[in-house]
Amino acid sequence: MTNIAVTTWSLEQTAPTDLLPAAAPEGDVRVVRSEVPSPEFSRFLYTSVGADIRWTDRLVWSHPRWREHLERPGVETWVAYESGTPAGYVELVAGDGGVVEIEYFGLIHAFRGRGIGGHLLSYGTARAWDLAERWPGVAGTKRVWLHTCSKDGEFAMDNYQRRGFRLFDTKVEEETEVATPGPWPGAFPS
Repeated sequence: MTNIAVTTWSLEQTAPTDLLPAAAPEGDVRVVRSEVPSPEFSRFLYTSVGADIRWTDRLVWSHPRWREHLERPGVETWVAYESGTPAGYVELVAGDGGVVEIEYFGLIHAFRGRGIGGHLLSYGTARAWDLAERWPGVAGTKRVWLHTCSKDGEFAMDNYQRRGFRLFDTKVEEETEVATPGPWPGAFPS
C-alpha cells in the first residue's frame, strides 16, 4: 500500500449575504429535497457521486447506520435532477449553535462541467441558511461550512470560492491510497 499526501481545505460563510449564487443551467434541471429518509437512495447518491473521487468512509455503513444518520433532526438531502435523472446531491447536517455543515456535495461524473454544480451548490447553501425554518427546535443558522480536499474534483475549490465561501483552515495529512471504488471497471474515461 502506498501513502499519499492529501490537502484538506475548510471553508465557511458567516452570513446569508456571503452567498454568491450561480446562474441556473439551461435545460430541465430541478433541485428537490429528498424528504423520506431512504438509506438505499442516499447510498446510491454517495456511491455514484463519489465513485471516481475515492469517497469510501461511508461504504462500510450498515443499513441501520444510514437510517440513524438520515433521521437525525436537521439532516437534509437535496438532489439535482436533469430531465428526471439524478445528477448530484448536497447533504446538509445541522450542528450545535446554528452551525450547518455541507457534509457531502457533488455530481455524478456524467453531469459535471455543465453548470449544474454551481447551481446545486448555490441552492444547497441557501437551504443551509434557512434550514431552521424546516426544523422546529434547530437553532437558526449562523455559519455554513464545508471541507474539500485534493482528491475531490479539479473544479471543487473554485466552485466553493465563487459561491462566496472563504478559506479558514488547511491541513495536509498522509493517507493510505485506496483504489477508486467506481461502479465498475472502465466506467470513467481516462
